[in-house]
Amino acid sequence: MAMIENDWLEPLQVEFRKPYYRDLYQFVRDEYSRTVIYPPADDIFNAFHFTPLKDVKVLLLGQDPYHNVNQAHGLSFSVLPGNETPPSLVNIYKELQDDLGCYIPNNGYLKKWADQGVLLLNTVLTVRAHQANSHQGHGWEQFTDAVIQAVNAQDRPIVYFLWGSPARRKKSMLTNPKHLILEAPHPSPLSAYRGFFGCRHFSKANEFLKANGVEPIDWQIENI
Repeated sequence: MAMIENDWLEPLQVEFRKPYYRDLYQFVRDEYSRTVIYPPADDIFNAFHFTPLKDVKVLLLGQDPYHNVNQAHGLSFSVLPGNETPPSLVNIYKELQDDLGCYIPNNGYLKKWADQGVLLLNTVLTVRAHQANSHQGHGWEQFTDAVIQAVNAQDRPIVYFLWGSPARRKKSMLTNPKHLILEAPHPSPLSAYRGFFGCRHFSKANEFLKANGVEPIDWQIENI
């Protein structure tokens, strides 16, 4: 794992010393030595490398990484260039088009969002190849709860996108009155029509940021 070295280290270093994290680290190390795990070990903490805590404007919470070859690279919902855009991200792009008029790009690489302050966080940061949710319940959830708490403690305007039941269950942790919580069904094809389409979260986030004197997000992902 490429260690976290930026301003995330201060709130998270206490986690690294806890027994659960030592167990998690050993579990993940053993898994990488035994079988194929995604994302590549050096990409596990990319969400933190690309989006320092001081720069977080939006937290977009996913579940666990994509589990097929060469997709996951440490950012929720994002896939590396050259991969087909996954179905949930296709629906995110459709909502962006309806909400802000963004064209639908030919790729699912969301680093542009991360570079602008969108923390693309999964609640679980690793997964076995072709086995969804295979690393749930080994400690990642406790670690990413600490990440969410660190964001909640920031004394400035921040937006949360909580899409789907697992993400919405984190709402009780979000107690900062300066922050905006936006909830919707998950954008997956199974649930997008139950209220994700038409939620207008992207324009609502930008309106909130602008109203609070914060530079809004340019949500347009360009064609490659």
